[in-house]
Amino acid sequence: MTVVEARQRAPLFKDFTETGLKIFATIAQEKAIPAGSPIFVENMVGEALFIVKSGTVRIVQKTGEGERELALLGAGEHLGELALLGKSVRLVSAVAATQCEVIEIKQRDFARLQPQKPQACLKLALAIAADVAAKVAENRELLRELPARKG
Repeated sequence: MTVVEARQRAPLFKDFTETGLKIFATIAQEKAIPAGSPIFVENMVGEALFIVKSGTVRIVQKTGEGERELALLGAGEHLGELALLGKSVRLVSAVAATQCEVIEIKQRDFARLQPQKPQACLKLALAIAADVAAKVAENRELLRELPARKG
């Protein structure tokens, strides 16, 4: 599977033309991740979006009792997307459950691309926003259970 084909399978890029996909191919890097190795770690600064090209990635979070698995991601799925919109701290860890190939788009490269290809970058930013909104809607009940923040 090529970088463009992997991105075509990713929900964030489903509405992109082949030309749009090629724009992001110019800043994408492929990486091989051995099974058991972290892609990123909870509490580190997020600096990139990842798309799983092959293999399986575990999304885990530390708890008082150890580690809790939140999701298992496969080919075509994405993770770390909010890092493209601005630097933030990772809320979870992503670990290769199997040998994986991922496509990485770094925030600094995305920022450099914006003046050259503003329409494509805006389209991706809006896709990320829509994805986050859908996840919030799916987890509405869990979010209501969170204690109100005081201060």
